[in-house]
Amino acid sequence: MVLKTTVTATDVDEAYLRIKDVVKETPLQYDHYLSQKYNCNVYLKREDLQWVRSFKLRGAYNAISVLDTQAKSKGITCASAGNHAQGVAYTAKALNLKAVIFMPVTTPLQKVNQVKFFGAENVEIVLTGDTFDDCLKEALVYTDEHHMTFIDPFNNVYTIAGQGTLAKEILLEAKKEKIQFDYLFAAIGGGGLISGVSTYMHEHSPHTQIIGVEPAGASSMYESVVVQNKVVTLEHIDKFVDGASVARVGDITFNIVKQYVNDYLQIDEGAVCSTILDMYSKQAIVAEPAGALSVSALEFYKDNIIRKTVVCVVSGGNNDINRMKEIEERSLLYEEMKHYFILNFPQRPGALKEFVNDVLGPQDDITKFEYLKKASQNTGTVIIGIQLNNHQDLEQLKHNVDEFDPSNIYINENKMLYSLLI
Repeated sequence: MVLKTTVTATDVDEAYLRIKDVVKETPLQYDHYLSQKYNCNVYLKREDLQWVRSFKLRGAYNAISVLDTQAKSKGITCASAGNHAQGVAYTAKALNLKAVIFMPVTTPLQKVNQVKFFGAENVEIVLTGDTFDDCLKEALVYTDEHHMTFIDPFNNVYTIAGQGTLAKEILLEAKKEKIQFDYLFAAIGGGGLISGVSTYMHEHSPHTQIIGVEPAGASSMYESVVVQNKVVTLEHIDKFVDGASVARVGDITFNIVKQYVNDYLQIDEGAVCSTILDMYSKQAIVAEPAGALSVSALEFYKDNIIRKTVVCVVSGGNNDINRMKEIEERSLLYEEMKHYFILNFPQRPGALKEFVNDVLGPQDDITKFEYLKKASQNTGTVIIGIQLNNHQDLEQLKHNVDEFDPSNIYINENKMLYSLLI
């Protein structure tokens, strides 16, 4: 079979017919909390409620179902940070195909276990490499050696067309409810989702502005399209937003995004964490970091969307509960509520009481107090963590700490020290 190198809205329509009896038509929900917060009408496309808790099932099933009999008989492979893997596993089980799935060793255990659950005896899992791009290389070598078919998570028009079916669902529901969307926000990793969605929206809702949202630590599409006008490979990426942390976007997705995406946002990983916590506490939505990207974008686009109608694609809900402590920590750091210092602490009775009285505000809290070493009988080097009641008190806190120990080190501003000590 000759693989196509372009995708059209017609391809999305064909994919919709191909997958509609397998994929769940997820809700398009009006969100009262976000609408009130941003003085606009916010709808959420709830792909976190998909069978595999992400949109990836759409593209995986579509790309696999079009393979000929010979290709299916030899088996399929894929590389994935977790969600595409679940889509491939689900499809392999449904179509009774052999699948070998490559995932980074850093993939959250929750996603690995879900792949095992959906694929059962049809799937073999190989954990290799620290990033998606590392495991991709291994997967391609294995695919070639075993004459199998590689199911690309984004750089394949059938994958892209499958992802675009959620845009068709959005517009079908919008037509029924007589809604017109001014903006659509969606995450960008390798570009499969935004390519499929923007292709379909450009044809059927051209007035809708398409806003692509990337994690600041892995903004490979922005760097490729806006900065360098060619596909580039990022040397270093922050892997926290694992579902969207891709060092190199696809050639096909790059060309589509250049045509149809209107703007790009790069969201700090800490802001994403704040959104995850907000969505959970206010809306009872469990979003993974990549799934929360589109909602995070509203804060940075709030002046543009006043009294407008917008839709955010909540692209996934595969969040490992064991990550919540890290998510809370990153959020507090981003919101400037949690601060760490190294300082020389007097070794005498009453020193801690003096620190609490002279340095902390009445509602501030010490969250960490650890001796690195006692340098002498008079002083000891201490790591101290302080959580503020109000982030606006930071400058006063720094002033008070300087008064207590002029030689203190503010760890928040030193990523290496933070990673080493905290």
